[in-house]
Amino acid sequence: MKRLSPGFQKLLAEPAFCQVATLMSDGSPHLTQVWVSGDDEHILVNTYEGAQKLRNIRRDPRVAVNVVDPANAWRLANVRGRVVDITTDGADAHIDELARKYLGVESYPFRQPGQVRVKVTIVPEHISEIGLD
Repeated sequence: MKRLSPGFQKLLAEPAFCQVATLMSDGSPHLTQVWVSGDDEHILVNTYEGAQKLRNIRRDPRVAVNVVDPANAWRLANVRGRVVDITTDGADAHIDELARKYLGVESYPFRQPGQVRVKVTIVPEHISEIGLD
C-alpha cells in the first residue's frame, strides 16, 4: 500500500477539484467530478446508491483519480488505484464533512428523500504528482 505524500494529503484536505474515472460494462471510460478527502493511505469519495460510477465500481474496482488545486492547475496528483471498500457506514457524516469543506455549511444541503449515501475508499497503486513538494 502506498502512503500519500504530505503534499498530497494537504491537497486532499483542501477544497480541491477531483475527477474519478470508472469503467462502463463495455470498457469505455466514465468520468465524474466529485468531492474528495483522504488520509495517509486512502482517497475517499462519497456518492449515492444508484449512481453510474457506483455501479461501475461494483463491477470493476479499478479507478483513476485526478485531484487539482483550483487556484493552481499545476498543483495536482494523478492516481491509478482500486476501490477496496464501499460502505454506507459513516457515509452521511462523510458527506456532511465534505459539505463543510466545499460549501462552508454544517450539513449537506442536496439530500434527496430516500437517497442512501455511500463512502468509497480507494487505495492508490500508482501516484504521479506535480507541484506538491
